Amino acid sequence: MTEQTEILIIGAGPTGLTLANLLGRRGIRTILIEARDKLIDYPRAVGIDDESLRAMQGLGLVDKVLEHTVPDQQIRIVNGAGKIIAGINPTTREFGWPRRNGFVQPLVDQILLEGAQRYDCVEVRLGAKATDVVQDADGVTVTVHSQGKDSSIRAEYLVGCEGGRSFTRQKLGIPFTGETRRQRGLVIDVANDPLGTPHAVFGGDPTRGYATLSLPHGIRRWEFMLLDGEDDDLINSDEFLHQLLRDHVAEPAELDVIRRRVYEHHARLADRFRDGRVLLAGDAAHVMPVVAGQGWNSCIRDALNLGWKLPAVVRGLADDRLLDTYAEERRDHVKAMIDLSVGMSKVVTNRSKVTSAVRDTAAAVIDRLPKLKSYVSGQGFKPMPKYTRGVVVPGKWPESKSVPIEDGVQPGTGTLFPQPHVRTADGEDVLLDDVTGDGWRIFVWNNNPEHFLSADSLAALTALDATLVHAVPATQLRWTAAHATPGVCVVGDASGMLKSWFHARPVSVAIVRPDHVIAAECLAQDLNRTLQKVFGSAYLLPADGTPLPAGSGPGTDSSHFVSSRKRELTS
Repeated sequence: MTEQTEILIIGAGPTGLTLANLLGRRGIRTILIEARDKLIDYPRAVGIDDESLRAMQGLGLVDKVLEHTVPDQQIRIVNGAGKIIAGINPTTREFGWPRRNGFVQPLVDQILLEGAQRYDCVEVRLGAKATDVVQDADGVTVTVHSQGKDSSIRAEYLVGCEGGRSFTRQKLGIPFTGETRRQRGLVIDVANDPLGTPHAVFGGDPTRGYATLSLPHGIRRWEFMLLDGEDDDLINSDEFLHQLLRDHVAEPAELDVIRRRVYEHHARLADRFRDGRVLLAGDAAHVMPVVAGQGWNSCIRDALNLGWKLPAVVRGLADDRLLDTYAEERRDHVKAMIDLSVGMSKVVTNRSKVTSAVRDTAAAVIDRLPKLKSYVSGQGFKPMPKYTRGVVVPGKWPESKSVPIEDGVQPGTGTLFPQPHVRTADGEDVLLDDVTGDGWRIFVWNNNPEHFLSADSLAALTALDATLVHAVPATQLRWTAAHATPGVCVVGDASGMLKSWFHARPVSVAIVRPDHVIAAECLAQDLNRTLQKVFGSAYLLPADGTPLPAGSGPGTDSSHFVSSRKRELTS
């Protein structure tokens, strides 16, 4: 007998576990299978950024995750002589959390596993290996081997998240384009950190590049470049490890080594992220060198993108074409992250004394230019998500003599909406997402959103569990909350960040997706028309405002769409 589910996930790494949590929150029947009998228990990724912490916040797990982080971890880049040539120390909180954090991946992955197990609609099966995948127009059937027996699971959609050697990707014959650099690295993790300092060091030594990082709970990581002629088997030689570490600690033989592992610098991208009813995510879709610390975080971004699109399609709120936008949006950003990681890897592993001297000279020049130095220190080189295709409605700035536009102002559409601390009507000081939720949100500055929305639009927003947010200066909060329309969330801009965001742009409305990406922005009077365009781009509603019946493309009346779908969900 074939088991039935709505979504089947293969791979219990960070992508699959995060996606399982997101689907569980939205009530989607999900089975996650993992070939291993337990999660990987040795440290791998060592950096978690502010975007990922915001995702953990949305899952209700951030407090547990923070216990395993080093917040605001600085990076010092040094040359072969040990001189600091650059520093990376971003201290801003655009999204509510520190931008750079050391962390212990196995402990955080375990939190994600326990988080997924909170939901009755989610089942995680360890020791269950996928051995075949067959799809048709209506779904995907996966053969699973577990406890010596084969069984079948039938799902509406399958998401392959099983890492760089993805069975799903190989079964579908999807090319994994890119390179594996000849340069190898050796990772050494030790307990009872012999240094104890909180920062990270990247050593651009042409003799042998290295890095070392302080991790939570007394773990210290070193990564050393392996030279041509040095065999992988050298990792089993204590003498070789002691030789590498002699310039770093006084007594290498006294170190409590918990892991030693050789890795290669992969930079690969799947040619496509979707094949019919099968999607690839995380390392199954892309891998990158470890230097920029963006591999784990890129996995979380994939899960966030799919975590609202799959439920919308499965629940009949959006046409299947919405899933095509996943690859449209994520592939370009992942490619930028791969390029950044490759570039940083070349800086650290470069063996040319001439190139190293040029790098050191350039660093000295940057150090004398405050703006450029601040750009590097603030990690301004990190490519932020900016979607120009998919579920976004880029548009021209409004033509109004009452709304002047400053030179150099960039549209917010396609980027992430900020997350400041705000004040609630009860006087609490909280992060924005904690009061507005993690679904669709309509942020309107100093106006009640309901006044600018039609009955059809309000009905469709209700079906999407969207939140209408009326943002005001904190001084107006008490009065505004007392006169608020039921169902409209009023927040006081205690920090001034929301006002600054709107002040910098000739708009007063931001339509924000569940993954915090701004789908569109406009003036208040244009909200309803702009919302129809957003729904059209998401295959939720066509651009002319007529609602979209489930799965049929541009169609008829929204009240029919909403009520008929609710009957389906409750029957």
